Amino acid sequence: MSRPAPQQAPQAPLAPKDDRRGGILHLIPVGLGEAAPELWLPQAARELAAGLTTYIAENARTARAFLKLIGTHAPLQDIVIHTLDRKTDAAQMRAWLQPLLAGGDIGLVSEAGCPAVADPGARVVALAHGMGLRVRPWVGPSSILLGLMASGLDGQRFAFHGYAPVDAAERTQRLRAWEDISRKQEQTQIMIETPYRNAALFEALCRSLKGSTRLCVARALTTRDEWIQTRAVSDWNGRAAPELGKLPTLFLFLAAR
Repeated sequence: MSRPAPQQAPQAPLAPKDDRRGGILHLIPVGLGEAAPELWLPQAARELAAGLTTYIAENARTARAFLKLIGTHAPLQDIVIHTLDRKTDAAQMRAWLQPLLAGGDIGLVSEAGCPAVADPGARVVALAHGMGLRVRPWVGPSSILLGLMASGLDGQRFAFHGYAPVDAAERTQRLRAWEDISRKQEQTQIMIETPYRNAALFEALCRSLKGSTRLCVARALTTRDEWIQTRAVSDWNGRAAPELGKLPTLFLFLAAR
């Protein structure tokens, strides 16, 4: 009597074929403040960043400070850093990306945190995709996600607004509109401010929002000055304002239903 043929294990599905060309645009996070790089950037990302000889950066000075901190294989003065600003047009960015077509790799860094998140580097990434180039994000600090994680507010529905208006009346109107959205959609609202205006925004939040709205202040994330507190606005109003100084600070709030 013949034995039945053994059943073959099901084959794993093939990974999608990657038909993109050339080298890789590496999206490398940088620090949010003064802290040892091993605390916020994995070793593999540090080693990769140290070996690149071309970067696109929002700020060349802070990019050099980042490279000096992690150490580079090539002398720092030999590393090319293209500075990206509002005036940089698409033709210039395409020219910067041309070496990728020949197989070279390029790093993209922000002034702080993750490139292309609330950052002009998103324009470079969009062009890279349009040119059929490969893009690789590396793990590192994002103040938006770190603040959201630590806030205790809704992490499933949230919106990042960047900066609130500077004009006091317009700012109050906008904060109350965001609070209304937060209440209706159960959505956490997130914003930042230029550090020297931190105190003004905190005061405006406490004055404009309802007492039951929960407000989180996340200062100097990942650094020795890190300080994170979430309280109801009524509670914030009953105590001394936090010391925010000129430190990068994230503000998050969630309105009560």
